[in-house]
Amino acid sequence: MDLDVLNMFVIAGGTLAIPILAFVASFLLWPSALIKIYYWYWRRTLGMQVRYIQHEDYQFCYSFRGRPGHKPSILMLHGFSAHKDMWLSVVKFLPKNLHLVCVDMPGHEGTTRSSMDDLSINGQVKRIHQFVECLKLNKKPFHLIGTSMGGHVAGVYAAYYPSDISSLCLVCPAGLEYSTDNEFVQRIKMLQQSPSIQKIPLVPSTPEEMSEMLQLCSYVRFKVPQQILQGLVDVRIPHNNFYRKLFLEIVSEKSRYTLHQNMEKIKVPTQVIWGKQDQVLDVSGADMLAKSIANCQVELLENCGHSVVMERPRKTAKLIMDFLASLHNTDNNKKLD
Repeated sequence: MDLDVLNMFVIAGGTLAIPILAFVASFLLWPSALIKIYYWYWRRTLGMQVRYIQHEDYQFCYSFRGRPGHKPSILMLHGFSAHKDMWLSVVKFLPKNLHLVCVDMPGHEGTTRSSMDDLSINGQVKRIHQFVECLKLNKKPFHLIGTSMGGHVAGVYAAYYPSDISSLCLVCPAGLEYSTDNEFVQRIKMLQQSPSIQKIPLVPSTPEEMSEMLQLCSYVRFKVPQQILQGLVDVRIPHNNFYRKLFLEIVSEKSRYTLHQNMEKIKVPTQVIWGKQDQVLDVSGADMLAKSIANCQVELLENCGHSVVMERPRKTAKLIMDFLASLHNTDNNKKLD
């Protein structure tokens, strides 16, 4: 073999070996760093840009794509202990000409965390309204989407600030009062009566607890490598004290049923999406909302748990777009009449 050709293969092999070795080292030694790089790369690929905006001494972190246009902007609120990037799996299947905004909820990721902040559902609703005003998102009514805790906040927001909202999508929202408690809620109520409430199922501190949480939240049984489980835990552990404090606040008597107490005040067209196999929040909540909200459309997903956004992102995106298209057609028909 010609020496130059041999040198070329050696150089090429070395060039490839460096990123491969870096990836393997990250996977084995710093899985949490790899997870952060993964989200950064995914945001970049999907065209989502991260920005910060201030309200007095409070900072909101959000990502966005597109600009406001003739179609309503879409604001997306994530669930408990998640962050704005949880929506990326759905964003992937949404049209690029839509104006999308995903915000870190109070105390999460890049949004200010303050010991003085009101973490109740009402307190979070007020913070999100501040964010909306800072961004001037309500210059024209927008479509609001929320899942789980974010769905609780979104529903109450629609009740408190009806002129801001053109339509609403609630994905397995918290905040409803059931006639009977499911196994998860029973477990939480027992924990609340316990003198030590360190073992909250949604606040894992070991890879084993992380695996249990994933099984609780998902119908699909993901096979997650031990290193990734460790990385997911490593990312969360510095925030677990905050997550415990927040969790106890949103399940307290003050906040637990805020959506239930306000759902009849929701007047905008509303879509409810729920996984039939949800083990965290019972799917019967969808029927409660349908009976209380005048203009409500329910979509129940087979073989899907609480993590609808992660388990069925393509279907979720399609349902959202079909719902918005139906509203647009209704508006056009009204104009023709």
